[in-house]
Amino acid sequence: MKIDLTDTNSSKINKAILEARRAVGTPAVGMVLTLVVVTDEENAYDSVKAANEASREHPARTLVVIKRHTRSPRARNDARLDAEVRVGTDAGAGETVLLRLHGEVARRADSVVLPLLLPDAPVVVWWPVDAPEVPSKDPLGALAQRRITDAYAVEDPIRALAVRAASYAPGDTDLAWTRLTPWRSLLAAALDQAPTTVISAAVESEAENPSAELLARWFGDRLDVPVERVVTDGPVVTAVRLGTPDGEIRIDRPEGPVAHLAIPGQPSRVMALKVRTTAELIAEELRRLDPDEAYAAALRYGH
Repeated sequence: MKIDLTDTNSSKINKAILEARRAVGTPAVGMVLTLVVVTDEENAYDSVKAANEASREHPARTLVVIKRHTRSPRARNDARLDAEVRVGTDAGAGETVLLRLHGEVARRADSVVLPLLLPDAPVVVWWPVDAPEVPSKDPLGALAQRRITDAYAVEDPIRALAVRAASYAPGDTDLAWTRLTPWRSLLAAALDQAPTTVISAAVESEAENPSAELLARWFGDRLDVPVERVVTDGPVVTAVRLGTPDGEIRIDRPEGPVAHLAIPGQPSRVMALKVRTTAELIAEELRRLDPDEAYAAALRYGH
């Protein structure tokens, strides 16, 4: 069910949500959090789709903040809020509200979002593209227990990581780090199977890949070894090599959803290691709302 509201306010939006919920028979008690997605019109469709898919694992009220910019001075002073309320099959396992903010309202997005937050439920803010330099001090970011950015979506990912390192606050995370979870799990399992001393490391990836940079920093922080960065054609991270006195532990994933794991003295194995969708990454981040200390340590390594 969809309800369109033009030139509205937060009170009318809350009323529309209640009416829509009653109409489709959807209770609110199953909602576990509020997910605030801050994006532009160009990226709104993909962001809403990912949030709706993630809500099937974490039922949430999703508030999509779309700031509308105009070149006309007269329209720029036209403060207006338009909304689209989606409940039922149009909103995954939760409810979705698209908020289009015009003029002065766009500069006060927090005042629109605050009355729409679920009471006594955690708040997560996700910037799919252009995130503020200090997410924790952004008016919307200040409302959240968890703040999700994505260095992969910016023009200069390595600079973005430097900015994130300088402004880090507990609760910050980045999807470039989330993409590494399967790699880190495989590497930890490999070292458990073959306890040894790691004396060197190498990460192979496409150029300027933020996930590869974070993985290299993680090795430097946890293993205290020199890390070589090797540029390949990608996609994303294609191989990791850990040098040991017994030989090389290596994970290769040149393409496709599988990787080859080689451990000295053991037969090579084929492991599932696909490139995950944005919805899967968001769902993983919503599973934990406590500070990610491993991410913080890797992000700040060398800074």
